[in-house]
Amino acid sequence: MTLHTYAIWAICFVATFGVITRPFRLPEAVWAVAGAAVLLVFGLMSPGAAWAAVLKGGDVYLFLIGMMLLSEVAREQGLFDWVAEHAVRLAKGSTSRLFALVFGVGIVVTTFLSNDATAVVLTPAVYAAAKKAKADPLPMLFACALIANAASFVLPISNPANLVLYGGEMPSLGAWMGSFALPSLLSIGVTFLVLRWVERDRLTGQCETVVETGTLSRGGKIALGGIVATAVLLIAASAQGYELGLPTCLAGIATMAAICIGERKSPFTTLGSVSWAVLPLVAGLFVLVEALASTGVIAMLARWLAAGAAHSPSTTAGVAGTILAFGSNLMNNLPAGLIASTTLQQAHVPQIVTDGLLIGVDLGPNLTITGSLATILWLTAIRREGEDVGFWRFLKVGAVVMPPALFAALGARMLIG
Repeated sequence: MTLHTYAIWAICFVATFGVITRPFRLPEAVWAVAGAAVLLVFGLMSPGAAWAAVLKGGDVYLFLIGMMLLSEVAREQGLFDWVAEHAVRLAKGSTSRLFALVFGVGIVVTTFLSNDATAVVLTPAVYAAAKKAKADPLPMLFACALIANAASFVLPISNPANLVLYGGEMPSLGAWMGSFALPSLLSIGVTFLVLRWVERDRLTGQCETVVETGTLSRGGKIALGGIVATAVLLIAASAQGYELGLPTCLAGIATMAAICIGERKSPFTTLGSVSWAVLPLVAGLFVLVEALASTGVIAMLARWLAAGAAHSPSTTAGVAGTILAFGSNLMNNLPAGLIASTTLQQAHVPQIVTDGLLIGVDLGPNLTITGSLATILWLTAIRREGEDVGFWRFLKVGAVVMPPALFAALGARMLIG
């Protein structure tokens, strides 16, 4: 190992540690961008290589822009409050039923809109529902965060990391369901049961049964239509093998434009309320991963993976999936998925190994608040509502919920063969 390699590892470690723990309460994006900047300043990475790494996240940036625009216009037009009012009525005074309802809606949103949509679109609605019902919002918010990852391999579009891992070469829908239907069912079921048990004390008692129900405004109906249209676009684009970022971004822009034109208002208010810091955060993470790759780590991982798969594909799928699940929490699952994708391209392993890695990169981030982009977006969303969950508070829940769900999903995939 050279001094150059050790320096890159040290900088990436410090930057990742900063993203996870937020020293001095600085935003996560500051640490990711600072780490990338230090690599450039000290000549450990060329500007061309850094820019190429940033561009690798292009589809992800477009996807996030679209989802954040949809979320913001929905919030402004009262869609979340309207959804919350109906959720409280359906709960019929039961805090436990409200929790189950939130979890069920999270499954649907994650499956058909992606885990990031659950973080940015569903979370504000759930917080509003909990406040209207005068129930403890934290169990409901944890349900949003954990189902966003637990249901993120039901369909290829359920998580942008799926697209990253497969490098744009997605299996057919039939093949996907054959591999992931049972693992997804177990992932969702175990996550629900364990989280319900962990939060049992907070879910006792009754909540409000009657809340004032208003009518959805014209702008709210447009926002709801935009979200539904986005879901249809994503399913269609996925079926044709197209990237999902551009359709999502265009849907978000079109929805915002329709509302602004209809109400004769400027779009700058909406644009100013979007949490744009998530974009440099993602870009910084991609640069850090590219720097790590330049040290030869990926070539070494590919050799290990190929050797293990040649000896026992099923065991390698379980072990590699478990390692990636926990490793995703050290660098975020999008760049971790990028590393895994590049490793798979060099290793040429059986499908079961790829599937095990996908389960690990999707479900593993339920351990910590920085494990996935969806969880970081979720954290941003709840901070806007005046709530906050620290690293250790989330870990106390994630350490109990994630491992059994992970082992159940991986075990099911190994059983299918």
